[in-house]
Amino acid sequence: MKKIQKTTIALMSTVLVAGLAAGCGKSEEAAGKGQGEASKKVVNLTMWGGVPAENGPQKVVDEWNAKNPDIQVKYERFVNDDAGNLKLDTALVSGQSVDLFVNYSLSMLSSRVTAKKALDLSTFKDYNIEEKIGPMSNDWKVDGKFYGVPTTKSRNIVWLNKNALDEAGLPVPPPDWTLNDLQTYAQKLKKDKRWGYLIHLSGVTGLMDGPIDAKGYVKADGTSNLDTPDTRKVFETYFNMMHTDKSMVPLGEQLTTKMPVETSFLKGESAMLGAGEFIFRTANNLKDNPRDFKIAFTLPPRVSDDKDYRYLGGLGDVISINSNSPNKEAAWKFLKWYADGGMLPMAPGGRMPASKDANYTEALKLLVGENGGTYDLDSLNKVMAAQTPMYNTKLPQQVMDIRREEYEKYFLKAQSLDDMMKSIVKRHNDYISKNKK
Repeated sequence: MKKIQKTTIALMSTVLVAGLAAGCGKSEEAAGKGQGEASKKVVNLTMWGGVPAENGPQKVVDEWNAKNPDIQVKYERFVNDDAGNLKLDTALVSGQSVDLFVNYSLSMLSSRVTAKKALDLSTFKDYNIEEKIGPMSNDWKVDGKFYGVPTTKSRNIVWLNKNALDEAGLPVPPPDWTLNDLQTYAQKLKKDKRWGYLIHLSGVTGLMDGPIDAKGYVKADGTSNLDTPDTRKVFETYFNMMHTDKSMVPLGEQLTTKMPVETSFLKGESAMLGAGEFIFRTANNLKDNPRDFKIAFTLPPRVSDDKDYRYLGGLGDVISINSNSPNKEAAWKFLKWYADGGMLPMAPGGRMPASKDANYTEALKLLVGENGGTYDLDSLNKVMAAQTPMYNTKLPQQVMDIRREEYEKYFLKAQSLDDMMKSIVKRHNDYISKNKK
């Protein structure tokens, strides 16, 4: 009996030990699995941008996500206007999901740096922004540091209805044409149901800042430099085109009707349009915007023969990493890939890559896609290849708003040219004195 008890106890002990061992094995295996799953945990990033998802961004993130299962990116669109930028800024402040975001003006980037919402990219040592993007990238530094990577190279251009030019016996304007030439062309191209010239609201002050940018928006004595002869000439010429010869769409009409300038041009309602390459995303959509004319291109007219004259354009779509993002390293990995060529699906929408490592030739092909026959490619190639000095407006957003308020009143005939210029200078000087460091 004792022998049987001993045997039973021995067997029970063996089973118990085996069970414990098995339990330990399973536990270790489960722990190992847990660690493996943890190491393979997917990082989810959200990128905010102003371009509609269907115009390139969705294809960009789809291509990235297919190749990077461990870092998945979602695109969130905000409209690049005052309300849209407020929506983004609110999301940044309230801690909503924002890992990367696109800045479309230096003033907006600066305000986000001041609010401590944009990461200082000098913390990363594996990507030389100036070397990759070029010396103009320095225009996007804030207090001597990069808080974003400029990803596009763009320029203001004039879109031309080639059929209207041919009908009027006018050649495609040469790159060095002048503001007076623009007015003459607009007069000759104007018809009963067609304006001569239409300008995108973002480019109203583009010509006048060309001569100022190299000299500075503030004089050596610390006062405003926004009242120059060239500035006055642009405002006065536009006013006369709007109200005297009626060859240009009046600003008041643009504002009250919320005129979609790109579709107005594509419908043949204006023979010329001053805008940027971003219009390609609408012009290439022939299904929604059918047209029976070929489009040619030229540079914006010069206002001055100044050797330092610059054209509005340069680098843009500056992408920042949210300084509060919990996934900064993953966001940086995506951003480098995007800048160096991942952004190519954006080219059909007019967004050409700035990085020297991106395939610019391929981007140019994508820019027109299968619609090459609807464009005058010779004039397009000349414009895109033009080696002209360019600038991004360096005025603070508050000053840009001040200037817009005043010139809107002038174009609406609510004040004279002299009064407008006095008000702009006075309000700019007030801003300068209040913001002295």
